[in-house]
Amino acid sequence: MPKFPIDPSPNTSRRSFLTKVGLGLAAASMPISIRASQKNHLSTSIISMNNSDKIFIPVMLTTYHQDGTIDYDGMSRLMDFYLAAGAKGFFANCLSSEMYLLTDEEKLKLTKHVVEHVNGKIPVVASGSFGDTINAKADFTKRIKDTGVDAVILISGHFAEKEESDTKFIQHLDDFMLQTEGIHLGTYECPSPYKRIISPEIMKFLVDSGRFIYHKDTTEDIDQIKAKIDLAKGGELGLYNAHIGSAAASLQYGGAGLSPIAGNFYPEIITWMCENATDSKKKTDVDWLQKELREVEKKIGSQYQLGARYFLSKRGFQTPLVSRGTPGALAVDQAKILDDLQTRVRLWHERLGI
Repeated sequence: MPKFPIDPSPNTSRRSFLTKVGLGLAAASMPISIRASQKNHLSTSIISMNNSDKIFIPVMLTTYHQDGTIDYDGMSRLMDFYLAAGAKGFFANCLSSEMYLLTDEEKLKLTKHVVEHVNGKIPVVASGSFGDTINAKADFTKRIKDTGVDAVILISGHFAEKEESDTKFIQHLDDFMLQTEGIHLGTYECPSPYKRIISPEIMKFLVDSGRFIYHKDTTEDIDQIKAKIDLAKGGELGLYNAHIGSAAASLQYGGAGLSPIAGNFYPEIITWMCENATDSKKKTDVDWLQKELREVEKKIGSQYQLGARYFLSKRGFQTPLVSRGTPGALAVDQAKILDDLQTRVRLWHERLGI
């Protein structure tokens, strides 16, 4: 049996996370986890939440000056842009933030800047499982937690080699959790270093631990998404779908929200989907928008980092077309595609009353 630690302390991080997104709590005590030395599962005090509220959590870009250094004033303006579009939380220091191209100190400073800017009004999560060993990952997770985030996100590909089993993954994660007691966590099926999908066995482990409150799913498979949502029911873990093609279906089945790259092009549209996907009166518009989003997704993936900046600049958020991971300029053909997309988004606004 896994040996992750019991933590009977008040669930302040979880309570804060739920309060900030307006979900509400039914109880204040934290679920009790399970020790390897005990044969039976301990009784658990479950915090229930109102699953009718679906929220958009942007995977944040990093704004740069022309010379490639981080533009912190630009980050503040970007957060205000997201908030005006209806974002209810932030995922900082993620792949969209070019986390692997930031120094450790930049990761920490950037995350702290996000936390300080929102000033406790909405939850912030950030990736933290960096380092060559479990001990190093645990140490950096503590440093990220010290920035004030509500949960530290673990990259699924960081806890086992591609060829290693789920059992080995859980073993490594279990050792990590023993070194990070009291820290609320999340998971992210990041494509890099390789995309490791959270299996039902691992999902059950996460839910039973009582430590995980956020999962960013990138399976692009609605059946797997539904299976994970079923496993998480009654617990604290919320699934946030990164796949725009199954956005409506995941929300309607019980997903907690959305965290797609599309939120870096038209965040107000992602907010609309979160707020209306489960409204039977809006079914016609929801189905129409889902089809539109699925078609457009194919257009925004090329040169994503530069394209998102270009598109946001066309919409009024001015930032240099600078990306550490995408050298050179935006292709002329891709710029034309995004110019045409701007007209299409305006049509979405007209139909949806945005």
